[in-house]
Amino acid sequence: MIGKMGQARRTGAAPGVSNRPASQEERDALLIQVRSLAEDRGADPRSSRSVAAEVVLCARAWHDDELLAEALRAVAWTHRAHWGDREARRLLDGALRAARRAGARGVEATVLASRASVLLELGRPAAARRDLAAASAAMAADPFVAPDERERFEVRTLLARAVLEQNSGRPVQAASLYRELLGRRGLDAQGAVIVANNLALTLAEQGDYEGALVSATDAVVRAGPLGPSMLAPTTGSRAWIATRAGHLGAALRDFEEAERLYRAADLPLGEHYGELADVMADLRLLPEAVHAAGRAEAEFDGAGAHLMRLEARLRRARYLLLEGDLVGAQDVATATAEEARAQRRPGWRDRALLIAVQARVGLDEVAPSDLVAARRLAGRLDAAGDLHAAVDAHLVAGKVGVRLGQGLAAARAFDRAAGLARSGPALVRTRGHVAGARAALLRGDDERALAECSAGLREVARLRDDRPTIELRALASGHGAELGELGLGVLVGTGRPVQVLRWMERTRAAALIGSVGEPFLPPAERLASPGVEPGDRAGATLRTVLQAEAEPVRRVAADAWRPRGTARRVGGAPPGVARLRAALDGRVLVELGQHGGRLVAVVLDGRGARLVELAGLQAVTDQLHGLLFALRRLADPSSPASAQAARVNADARLVRLRTLLVEPLGVAPDAELVVVPVGLLHSVPWSALHEAPVALAPSAAAWLRTAGGPAPSGRTVLVAGPDLDGAREEVEALRAVHPGAQVLGPQDGTAHAVLAALAGADLAHLACHGVLRADSPMFSSVMLADGPVTVQELHGAGAAPRRLVLASCHSGADVAYAGDEVLGFVSATLSRGTTAVVASLAAVPDVEAVGLMVALHRELAAGATMARALHAARAQLDRAAPGGFVSWCSFAAHGAG
Repeated sequence: MIGKMGQARRTGAAPGVSNRPASQEERDALLIQVRSLAEDRGADPRSSRSVAAEVVLCARAWHDDELLAEALRAVAWTHRAHWGDREARRLLDGALRAARRAGARGVEATVLASRASVLLELGRPAAARRDLAAASAAMAADPFVAPDERERFEVRTLLARAVLEQNSGRPVQAASLYRELLGRRGLDAQGAVIVANNLALTLAEQGDYEGALVSATDAVVRAGPLGPSMLAPTTGSRAWIATRAGHLGAALRDFEEAERLYRAADLPLGEHYGELADVMADLRLLPEAVHAAGRAEAEFDGAGAHLMRLEARLRRARYLLLEGDLVGAQDVATATAEEARAQRRPGWRDRALLIAVQARVGLDEVAPSDLVAARRLAGRLDAAGDLHAAVDAHLVAGKVGVRLGQGLAAARAFDRAAGLARSGPALVRTRGHVAGARAALLRGDDERALAECSAGLREVARLRDDRPTIELRALASGHGAELGELGLGVLVGTGRPVQVLRWMERTRAAALIGSVGEPFLPPAERLASPGVEPGDRAGATLRTVLQAEAEPVRRVAADAWRPRGTARRVGGAPPGVARLRAALDGRVLVELGQHGGRLVAVVLDGRGARLVELAGLQAVTDQLHGLLFALRRLADPSSPASAQAARVNADARLVRLRTLLVEPLGVAPDAELVVVPVGLLHSVPWSALHEAPVALAPSAAAWLRTAGGPAPSGRTVLVAGPDLDGAREEVEALRAVHPGAQVLGPQDGTAHAVLAALAGADLAHLACHGVLRADSPMFSSVMLADGPVTVQELHGAGAAPRRLVLASCHSGADVAYAGDEVLGFVSATLSRGTTAVVASLAAVPDVEAVGLMVALHRELAAGATMARALHAARAQLDRAAPGGFVSWCSFAAHGAG
């Protein structure tokens, strides 16, 4: 919200004031002046405070309570403008007493309306509602208020109601009020800026990002003539919305401009860093989000804005919780709650305590006192009208009850959460369906639980479809992770494999649906890299991340990445079993899922479908982590003894993983597999666990789409990246296999040239360094002649050859997101129409991989599918050598082509 720009110390009053005004005209002029100061949001708070404080002295000396009330209200605004809400509350209390002594009901009404806004900032929405009601009653009781003044007052109270609805988690109601306000003649220029800005934020919360951008731009235009103090926050709001809308280049420009405006207005950068933190969290850059929240906290602390420091600290606790630092989240949240208690801000205290309880639930350290605390929190947040937090608190109370074996109390808490959530926005309704499903499971009503899960997943699907980019869609799917797992557990209990398969497909790689043929990014000019202050890790990362959107557009000619056809939605209902079996053509589909800490698989072959219960997830995780550590040691062994020890460890881990994951499936050793992993199992070297060819896929539907890819074009592209041992030799050896191939070397293999060449190629091979960004895989990259090219660039540019070989390290290490999504080089290219990819899930020795690549391409040239070609090529490796063994384990084929 707009209206809080910093904090400064209260100035003293000048001595020597006369005991009476020189004339009535002098007194009336001062009254008009302080009223103007209280309403002028574009004025300098420091100079306004000095003037208003002098009028306070005059009013006290003249015993003029009406003038005193208006002057105190003006001083209160200057404190509120600099985040001094507690001091503003104290001053407004005094103003209210003065107005009542004067019998000035109109002045009383305006003071109450001002205090309602302050109470809302202090986390007391119920008290704010009472003040608004009292303000309306006071204004109605004053017969001397002029019509235009009454209209301005009604506009002010309507705006306060809208802000109250927005802060209470009711964006639809808030948006309706904001739209009504924009048509009121009593709305001044500054109020119009606030209304347009807040309307944009509520529209973004509802997923209407393009509408939000229109409203945010309206706010920026309106704020322009009012100076940087109004323009800075509106520009920052538009930057945040543009990020959500997928317009990352525009977001970068606005963030840079907002920072400049904050500095021009001599305002602390706390609010700016807070917006950066929110953007980082939206992009799944959680370490940077935590860092930016810490910077916001430090900025507010340095400015003495302790109320805003508390809010920034609460934001940091929330992002620590999301990052998985449960101990850190609990510690910061507990300290925040203590500070909020000292500041007498019960709403903020309760939100902090809720995070602390959530952290203890994650740590499995709950006690009976946590159940009592969660119930009380839920009741207080519910009474305060904080819908989102109240629903979460009831959910947490239910989970604590389950952990403590108090099923009846847990069911009641879940019921309350489900009931409250029905009136909320989509995200809140989704949480309500989680609560409803958990309550039904506690009562043994599996049918009702499954219905709740299905309804919640429909809400998630609508949220996901509103997101403009593949990564934002994947993040949206995370809101359905709990629903998917609960529903899977119910269906596994029925023992019906086809229904289990359909459910897993419903929650698997849904973000990739709609990527094929979706509109490409608009052209954008090259953005110069702005300066970065020392230690500004969040700002630097944001610039790096957001510039990734602009760079491919700058570097690639428009005709090289124009869509090949009209954008279309693909996917829809999960594929039927008969269709899958026909496409498999003798292969065996193995799709994995997880629920309640256990793994399960559906196996589909020529005989039908069957459900197989596998090992516990933790047992597989332990073996996988040990194997990946051993492979890292083998890729760069410090000594022969180290290599031998790592090899023994790796062999033992492979045997154990084969026992846990493959042998229970009951598939023939020579059966060709199509494996759809889940979560961490995307990092399993599946080809090393089975004797026959193996192809991986994000989902059965995704694999099915690759089985019907475009016809071969016959054009091959070979790329050798810079500073990579063996890259030139590898490409030269492959040129002998593909005599007519287009070759781009370390000097001429620029992003422009490579992306243009990849578009429409039949087969492409990239021998380049790879950099994995596990926290945000769309910004993983391969190194080309003029610098790194990210997954975001490849996806945004539509660079989708029919078949692709990524010889770089970690190129196949796609990252699993909550909600059964997976993102990275492989999934991004498959979603754009590539039918098959070979990539590595770990670091591989550069030179030793050359032989594998040559053998792979010979098989491809002979007509083999990617999975069969890789299987044959792996068989030719010297597995006794550390490098050969690592390559044998690490490379995998994806897709059907």
